[in-house]
Amino acid sequence: MTIQSISRKLNDLPSSDRLFLKTFAGVALASLLVGLLFGLATALIRTGYAEAESSTGYRMMTAHGVTVFFYWLYFAQMAFLLALAASQFEGKPRIAWAPAAWTGLLAMVLGFFASQSGTYLGTPLLYDGSPELVGENMLSAGIFYSGYVLLAAGLFLLAASAIATTLAAKPSGVKDVWSTIGFAVTAWAGLVMVSSIATLNTFLPATAWAFGLAAMPANHETGWHLLFHNLHYLPLMGTVIIWYAVIQDITGVGSIFGQRFSKIIFTLYLVFVPPTSLYHMFLEPDLSPFLRGLGSLLSLFISVPTIAVFLVIVTSLEAHARARGARGLFGWLRSLPWNNPAVSAIGWAVVNLALGGIFAFVLIQERLAPLLSDTFFVPAYFHFLTIGTVTLTLLAAFAWAMPSVFGRKLLAPRLLTAIPAVLTFGLALFGGAGMAAGLSGMPRRVLDPAYDGAAPQVWTAMSPYIAAGAIIMAVSLTAYVVVLTATAMGAPAPKSAIAPATPRSEGDLMVFRQPAWTASLAVAILVGGMYAATLVAFSILRALPLVAGAATGAH
Repeated sequence: MTIQSISRKLNDLPSSDRLFLKTFAGVALASLLVGLLFGLATALIRTGYAEAESSTGYRMMTAHGVTVFFYWLYFAQMAFLLALAASQFEGKPRIAWAPAAWTGLLAMVLGFFASQSGTYLGTPLLYDGSPELVGENMLSAGIFYSGYVLLAAGLFLLAASAIATTLAAKPSGVKDVWSTIGFAVTAWAGLVMVSSIATLNTFLPATAWAFGLAAMPANHETGWHLLFHNLHYLPLMGTVIIWYAVIQDITGVGSIFGQRFSKIIFTLYLVFVPPTSLYHMFLEPDLSPFLRGLGSLLSLFISVPTIAVFLVIVTSLEAHARARGARGLFGWLRSLPWNNPAVSAIGWAVVNLALGGIFAFVLIQERLAPLLSDTFFVPAYFHFLTIGTVTLTLLAAFAWAMPSVFGRKLLAPRLLTAIPAVLTFGLALFGGAGMAAGLSGMPRRVLDPAYDGAAPQVWTAMSPYIAAGAIIMAVSLTAYVVVLTATAMGAPAPKSAIAPATPRSEGDLMVFRQPAWTASLAVAILVGGMYAATLVAFSILRALPLVAGAATGAH
């Protein structure tokens, strides 16, 4: 099937739909800036380079987690979910159920302000919102919980609009068959709807309790674990779908394995993600040894869909490059457009995903999880995924889509191409130092980990690197957002400047016969890195005279 230019389809959207996507982009980038400010303040307070009252510090920590993980990631994901859905029309593209989409966006915006207001009016509840921390501040807690309820309602409406759009686009095709991207977007939207219901299941009872309408929820923590598991992997699903769509649009290279195989790969998220939530419950005291072992076993499968999509994309790129004459072990890599900001950002996102995956493998093991889940190891490794992988991918998608949606020429492309490398350097400082401190027991949710000089020396020694990494990440991401904002407000670009990639076909037999083994080699190295990181972690923890296990509240 011929690959159509998504960029051109976005440029052809009706002005009302483009206004919707412009508004979504503005809200998403603004929430990222707010989250970066809170995150930098939290890092500086934790490392002793800024002073704040305890309540202020925990408000910063709560606001950072809520803003970045729940709002920035989901504002941006929903924007691209709708954009990719609309691009599936063969004729005039459009967003179906537009009133529902606008209502969903409004609900998410109102939820954002409710979450921020609840955080600063009462007790900071951290992003999991445990009712046990509420105390007497019931009204502010109710406002905070209402933010999550509004967020869930918004996600459901936006996902419904995306599914309605792909369904409306299907009959418009030359063949009555979903494209790979259309199928993937529908699966993505379906999992968003499931997650929105899980969010309501967790926070609607808490909201009713906080407003005096029901008893205190008895199973909030279990509901949170199930919810967090979906919210943890939904951004990764969105990330690989964006990789697939953006790389295809820029290079013109689709899957050499054909549409059916690619659809099966995206379906794996629906197969592997829901059953693997057990490993989020390793700290539950009543979880049986059998379920702990089963959770460890199931967790090994959680990376299968992401690795599979990586294999499809990289193998297809390499095979096409070799079919066009690329030679040498990695000579095909030189044929990729690395001077394109979106390609550069996605390349570094892949590197960070590999690092995050290696360290995540350490944490999902039943014997290590109780020792590490309440240490700084968790935020240290998790930033490789939330910032280095998902956020960098979403920014790449903005750099790719904004010229089409806004009709503006992308500004400072060389700067945008260089920023991901700088960001990854800062992330390596933050993550490496943070994991080293975490392996020695440094707690994750304590604002003054020095303990009046009684803390291990490694905690103090790692703090400057953690702070430096946080500053580099914040400055890098802020610069990226500033350039994108300037692009949105820049001079209009002619429509001819939005050049679609040269169309090629999926499932090309001639290309399929080319040798392409780089992706398989990368996965083999990744698996080796996972086992090496696990051995190192076990060795360090065994060498410690005392290890402080996690008490409650994993993740």
